Amino acid sequence: MPLLRDEIFVCVDCESTGLDPAKDRLVEVAAAQFTLGEVLEQYETLVDPECPIPQASQDIHKISAEMLAGKPKAKEALPHVLKLMEGKIVIGHGIPFDIALISAEAKRCQIPTNVHNTRFFDTLRLARLYGESSVNSLDRLRQHFNIPAEGAHRAMNDVLVNIEVFKQLVKGFKTVDEVFKVLEKPIKMKTMPLGKHKGRKFEEIPIDYLLWAERKDFDQDLLYSIRSELKQRKRGGGFEQSSNPFAGL
Repeated sequence: MPLLRDEIFVCVDCESTGLDPAKDRLVEVAAAQFTLGEVLEQYETLVDPECPIPQASQDIHKISAEMLAGKPKAKEALPHVLKLMEGKIVIGHGIPFDIALISAEAKRCQIPTNVHNTRFFDTLRLARLYGESSVNSLDRLRQHFNIPAEGAHRAMNDVLVNIEVFKQLVKGFKTVDEVFKVLEKPIKMKTMPLGKHKGRKFEEIPIDYLLWAERKDFDQDLLYSIRSELKQRKRGGGFEQSSNPFAGL
């Protein structure tokens, strides 16, 4: 049973033209192989997406078309990243997006890879399990654990912070298998992470909103948390609120 302290992981972070990995393109990628004791190898590069970058995306990652002129294209950058990721457990905050983006770019570039099947630990879900930070964004977790800032919102800065956050979140575990096992099950969250009731405890959210939200395509933890609250109210007789379409407005 592999111990966490003996494992070599790779932390990955991508910046992109948008939030749809099937359609959007890579504009920056950073990856670092590490153990719980040290960073072993790093790679980062800006990437020419060969398409316009929406202003909304530029506002987040501060990467403009001018910055990408003459930078490597995905076909040149991806082999370095894929080599670092090969055979390793991948770490990242919301990492399924990054894996899906890299996989889609590799397919587009006709680079053979099975990266879409890679094993991963999502620090967003580990943070939900930890449950002691009121907000589970990477920066708020950095502040919660008193980790020094690495700079602006850019890929390698986020990777280095993410590694330190990961170390904090797995302190209660000894083996890789223990972490995988606990992440197999959906995690019950304490507060709503998005929407007009963001930051509110689930028991404080109007039932009509919860009934609407449980039909949405949210991740497994959020849907589990919403449905758990609805079951709790049903047992407690709280469903009478649903008869009032204006409840909680």
